[in-house]
Order: sequence, then C-alpha cells, then structure tokens
Amino acid sequence: MIFVTTLQFLLIIFIATYLVINIIYLVRLCPIMDELISYPYISVCIPARNEERDIEDCVKSLLNQNYPNFEVIVVDDNSTDNTAKIIYSMKKQYPNLIFVAGAKLISGWVGKPYALHQAYQRSRGQYLLFTDADLMYKPHALNTAMHTMKCKDLDLLTLMPAAIFGSFWERVVQPVIFGFIAALTNFRKVNSKSHKSAMGFGAFLMFKKSSYRKIGGHRSVSNEVLEDVMIAKKAKLSGLSTLVADGKYLFSIRMYHSMKEIWIGWRKNIFLAMKKSIFRTFYYMAMVLFFILTPYIVVIGNLWIGSGSVWIGLSLLCLGMSLVGGLGLCHELGLERKNVFLFPLGAIMMVVIMLNSMMQALFLRRTEWRGRTYQQ
Repeated sequence: MIFVTTLQFLLIIFIATYLVINIIYLVRLCPIMDELISYPYISVCIPARNEERDIEDCVKSLLNQNYPNFEVIVVDDNSTDNTAKIIYSMKKQYPNLIFVAGAKLISGWVGKPYALHQAYQRSRGQYLLFTDADLMYKPHALNTAMHTMKCKDLDLLTLMPAAIFGSFWERVVQPVIFGFIAALTNFRKVNSKSHKSAMGFGAFLMFKKSSYRKIGGHRSVSNEVLEDVMIAKKAKLSGLSTLVADGKYLFSIRMYHSMKEIWIGWRKNIFLAMKKSIFRTFYYMAMVLFFILTPYIVVIGNLWIGSGSVWIGLSLLCLGMSLVGGLGLCHELGLERKNVFLFPLGAIMMVVIMLNSMMQALFLRRTEWRGRTYQQ
C-alpha cells in the first residue's frame, strides 16, 4: 500500500494544483445595471425540438429582459410534441417574438446547427445570441452581456450557466460532469489571444453578426454534434476576439431531469469532447476516479492491512484534499455540503457513460439525439 498511497498523494497534489490555478483564471460576470450609450439590436436565436416542458418559461425569461432593443427568434425543429403550439400562442402577447417553422433536416446538417442557421436567416440584429430552450434568464442578462461585448470589444462571448438540480441522480452525476467540463476548460489558454485553445458553450454564444458571417456561421459547422465548441474554435483561429466566462449570475439551466436523460444526453457527445481519442478518454477517466473515488479506497486499504500511522495519515490527507475540492464544487454549484459524499457514485456513473459513449462511437459509428441518428 506504500506505493499506492504515494501515487495517490502525488496525483492528488497534481490535480489539486491544476484546479486551483485554473479557477484563478476564471472570469466571472457580475450583473451590470448601468445604461449603455446605445443599445445595439440583438437577435436571440433559440432552436427548439420537443421542448414543451421548458420552452415557455425560457422564452418568457428572455422576453422580460430590461434591455430595450431585441427580438427572440424560436425555430421549431420539427417537434412532435406541443412545442410549436406553445410558441405560437405567445406571439400575440409578445410582438418581438418571432416563430419559425423549421424546414426538414437536409443532408450534410445536424439538427441544431440547421435550426440556428434558419434563425440567423430571419435575424435583424447587429448582434446574435445563440442559446438553448431549457434556460432561465435573469432580467439583466442581455444588458450585462452587451456591456461586456462593448467594453472588451469582443467578437464572441460564451458563458457557463448556473446549474439547477432536482432529482437524486441529477445531484449525483451532473455536478461531477459539470466540474469535469470546467476542469477540462483551461481558462488561461482559452482566453489568451496567443493560444489556439478555444471553448464554446451552446447555452450562450453571443456574436457580432459581422464576425459570425466572417467565419461562415453555422454553415461552417453544419455536420458537427459539438457545434458550440467547433464554432468557438473557428472564431478564435480566425483571429476574432473571444471570451469564455462564468455567467451563473445571469442565467441558469436544469439540463436533464432523470438518469435516462442524463445518460442519453451525455453519451451523445462526451467521447467527441475527448476528440475521439481512446487514450484521452481513459486518461481522464483515471483522473476523475483518482481524485474522487480512490482516496476512499486507499484509506480503507491502509486501515485494513494496518499500515503505519504515516501512511494512514497520508491517505487521510489525500481524502481530505479530495473532500475540500468536492466542497468547493458544491459551493460553486449551490449544492448542500452533504452532496460531496455522492460524488464517488457520480464519478463511477460518469466513467460508465464515457465508456458507453466511446463504444457507441467506435463500434456503432453513430450518435442519437432527439429522435435522430447521426453517423460518425
């Protein structure tokens, strides 16, 4: 157990050091209520496919912004539920709401990029905000985003939302995956003009329309399941000014509501996030387990075989560091502290989902989402 405990300690130190340094570089947007000299017209573009559960609340939260000059364009992407009916019924109350009946999906496109492309075609704004149908916006969100775009002279602003957790499995799995994605995003590199690393969050991608056109818009990522990351990468490689930031004070998301939704939702793209690399997938699976799960196992192992007090103490130190990291994640996500003890189970579930995502991509060579199948 001496070798295992030493290895555990070194890995915990390595991961914890990286996480602390990474969080230092995270830019956080706080609400800005100040008035702008001018209010450029914003077109908010929402793709909606079978979103009857969330679409009304999402759209209302956007239409009730304290920003005076915008439109909301919702593209119904051939929904089979009441999504279109709900959006259409809201048009009389909100004159700046535009409903678009989406065209049938054509060859060479994935559903979401195609819906967003159609929204862009109907847009009149100088700025475009591409967002999702399951979000809730604070009234100051557009004002804060536009202040940031103007003050920093940005071509693209992409934000991470606050997270809402309802069911047991949401509290188990989602925090681990959200923490993993944040850790995977090297905030220093993605916000450095001299580094090619880029990140985009589909929940919030705000472009200058001229900059969006310059990189070819969503047509340039028409066949990408991870279209948000790829369009952000295109923007940065094209020399555009981009910023990745924490927007949890501006908007929130309850991404999935059940274990089935969590499994299907993350299975479709988590292996793609690993750049379809088997090595990267196993490397990050190991890092997640070494930081969250194995500290418990090493402590139990040392106690079981009666290791010396030094090694028991070292293993307890590793577990303590892991728990501190978990408590920090609970704080960031607004979870109760006791949820930290659910994270080992969450780590196991995440690893299983990663394996399933990898197997589906490698052997079935396809991904499924919203009743559609895309070949990889």
